[in-house]
Order: sequence, then C-alpha cells, then structure tokens
Amino acid sequence: MKRLFLDAYVLFTAAPDPRGKAALLMDLGRHGHWQIITSALALEEARRNLVRKYHDRVEALGDAVAGLTVVGIGRDSPCPLPLPEKDRPIFLAAQQSGATHLLTGDVRHFGSLTNAPERTAGIVIQTVAAFLTDAVDGAG
Repeated sequence: MKRLFLDAYVLFTAAPDPRGKAALLMDLGRHGHWQIITSALALEEARRNLVRKYHDRVEALGDAVAGLTVVGIGRDSPCPLPLPEKDRPIFLAAQQSGATHLLTGDVRHFGSLTNAPERTAGIVIQTVAAFLTDAVDGAG
C-alpha cells in the first residue's frame, strides 16, 4: 500500500477547500486507497498558517486530518538531500515514517527532486495533482 507523507502546504490547502485535490486525496486515504502520514511539525505549521490566513477554517483542519498517522519531527539524522534547513525535518520525517511518497506544494525547494526516487532515498516527491494524475493513469 502506498504511504503518502503530506507536508504543511498540502494540509493547509485541504482545510479551506474541502472540495479540492488535497481534501480528495485525504478522503481517499480514509477509504483505504493509501495510508496518509504527516508530522507534528507539518501539522503545526499548517495550523499556524490557517490561523493567520483563514482563521475560520482552523477547526476544519482537525476534521481534515482525522485518521492520519502523525509522526515525530524527524531531526535526528543528517538529511541526504540538498534542502534548506527548514525543509530537512519534513523529508526526514517522511523517510523515517517509511513513506513511499512525499506530497508537497513547495516546488521551489523540492521541484528539482520530483519523480526522482533514485535521488531521494526511494521516496517519490510530487505535488498532489501529479500524484492523483499518476494514480488515475495507473503509474502512481
């Protein structure tokens, strides 16, 4: 079964738009299509951003993440990827959780690493849209 690690951006986008791609991805996970994982750090960052930008949707984050596996922060190991310091704990948490995929909206820092599991310790890094497209096409 695919194990999808969601970063803060993906969690953040699921709460204000319950009909969007991120919410669909999480709903399909709740129905057994894949396992959804995130970290305490990503969850807290998503919550902080919601408080700042969509304070009326903070409660929706709790609903969106119901049933997700939340793992620790992921700071104990050296990061094998050339990522900014703030993104390293996200990759490490994905790696330590046994994720098959790391789904992110951060194309600035993760973009050059997308769809390159041979460079990312076997983890497929994608946007939610790319993952869902692959899943529909049978490649994901």
